Amino acid sequence: MQISDFLCDFCARVWDGTFAMVEGHRGSLICDKCLAVAYADVVHAGANHGPGLKCTMCLEERKDAQWRSPVRDEAVICLRCIKQSATQLEKEAESGWTRPQAPN
Repeated sequence: MQISDFLCDFCARVWDGTFAMVEGHRGSLICDKCLAVAYADVVHAGANHGPGLKCTMCLEERKDAQWRSPVRDEAVICLRCIKQSATQLEKEAESGWTRPQAPN
């Protein structure tokens, strides 16, 4: 496999090693930018593009709020995976990723 074989399932951005990605089940990937948008939309703004759709990251049909990619309609991430992915990226100091702050 080549490094260019790794794409974000939510925006199709090719991983070049300069940004962070989180891997889900069966090689599904979400990039740092998509995760930030999903987190802000679902956690802070209360958006819900589901529920009941199959999450791309965990492959489960969950009743939680979900975020659907505006670029790839088939790509959906559930609230649980959004939070788990956010925690994972924050623990990786070299990623420099932080959770989006709630608007004031």
